[in-house]
Amino acid sequence: MRLFTLLLQGSIFIALSWSNVIHAVSLPTQVNGETLPSLAPMLKRIMPAVVNIATMTTIATTEHPLLSDPFFRRFFSIPEQQPREPQAQSLGSGVIIDAKRGVVLTNQHVVRHADKILITLHDGRTFTAQLTGADPETDIAVLTIGENNLTAVPLANSDRLEVGDFVVAIGSPFGLAQTVTSGIISALGRTGLGIEGYENFIQTDASINPGNSGGPLVNLRGELVGINTAILAPGGGNVGIGFAIPTNMVMTIANQLLAHGDVRRGHFGISVQDINHEIIQALSLDIQHGALVSSIAPDSAAKIAGLQLGDVIIRINDTAITSAADLRNRLGLLRAGSSFQLEFIRNQRTQRVQATLIDPYRDFIVGERIASTFEGALLGEVIRQSLHGHTRVVSVGPVRIDSPAWHSGLRPDDLILKINRQTINSLKALQQVILHSDTVFSLQVLRDNQLIFLSRQ
Repeated sequence: MRLFTLLLQGSIFIALSWSNVIHAVSLPTQVNGETLPSLAPMLKRIMPAVVNIATMTTIATTEHPLLSDPFFRRFFSIPEQQPREPQAQSLGSGVIIDAKRGVVLTNQHVVRHADKILITLHDGRTFTAQLTGADPETDIAVLTIGENNLTAVPLANSDRLEVGDFVVAIGSPFGLAQTVTSGIISALGRTGLGIEGYENFIQTDASINPGNSGGPLVNLRGELVGINTAILAPGGGNVGIGFAIPTNMVMTIANQLLAHGDVRRGHFGISVQDINHEIIQALSLDIQHGALVSSIAPDSAAKIAGLQLGDVIIRINDTAITSAADLRNRLGLLRAGSSFQLEFIRNQRTQRVQATLIDPYRDFIVGERIASTFEGALLGEVIRQSLHGHTRVVSVGPVRIDSPAWHSGLRPDDLILKINRQTINSLKALQQVILHSDTVFSLQVLRDNQLIFLSRQ
């Protein structure tokens, strides 16, 4: 025991001695006249643009829907009770892209269902952020903060990335804010992972862990090349395979969210598949990449444009199409009503057509025409397939964030089944029920195959 103590004291003495030597001798910044490489100068410029995001979500205590009915409570003299509402907190990352307007990018899943969003800057300042818009299909969300003394990260053209480029990931893994990891781009154009609706991921071995979501992936010039969004790991930790959404894709969605508050995708009406060696031989093609049209919906935008089965789409506007997934992504980034040019091969001849995406909500009406509660939402009639056949129901289209419809609890693609316990099967029926209701009513909606009860006073 005494020997161990002496050895321990000796080791401490040695450590302290080496510490003194380190302080006494400055480390070299150059070797053979060349400056040692370091990411520090670049990081000092862009770290103030990286933010920590904390969200607070109120979880209301569930109860039987009758207990939420004020008439039921008054009839049976049930006293009003304040429901317990615990708050859940989650952590993520974000990056400032516009210092003047206070625009912050992050992942949609970081702020999903959040009642309050807190952003902490590099210097410790904390602000409450407003959710400007979010797109679950690409997992992009845009936040704004009321502060102009900010630093923004410059944007790179992600179409110029190459496998092997060095990149740096910055974020708050496991809540450890301002953490930096580095690596390379290990693959580009990753699709078919089932992570998002539209996928075109940058794959990187820069360490990405829970809490990195929404943070920036930058090149060695400090330019934003992607938003870190997912990891591929059975245990939930980094194993050297992480994914980021390319900047060009991010900004296409972000610009729509800033301008309109939502992303309204159009319908084109085709199914496509990749071309392979057999298809190339059968159609006598002199190309290696493209998307073969395998089906066309009647009365669709594709049918109107003149596309036919067997056409091989090779270009949209000025961008070459590399695969069926690539075409789907390109169309998914266009807003409903957008016009574009398609280039395709038919009978070994290259042809071009002009097409326009059809707005899937063109027959919907603005919610305020029904009632002020629905202001900010589009409402329309759709056919729903069930075990009892096809039935007509009222569907909720896009919902503007922070609108009366949003605060009523309505979300895009909700199906309104009942209002005041009366079945709704048309907009006319919805109007009639509203006209004969007082200021208190309840809604029953179907969301993601789950019944949800909403009450509004």
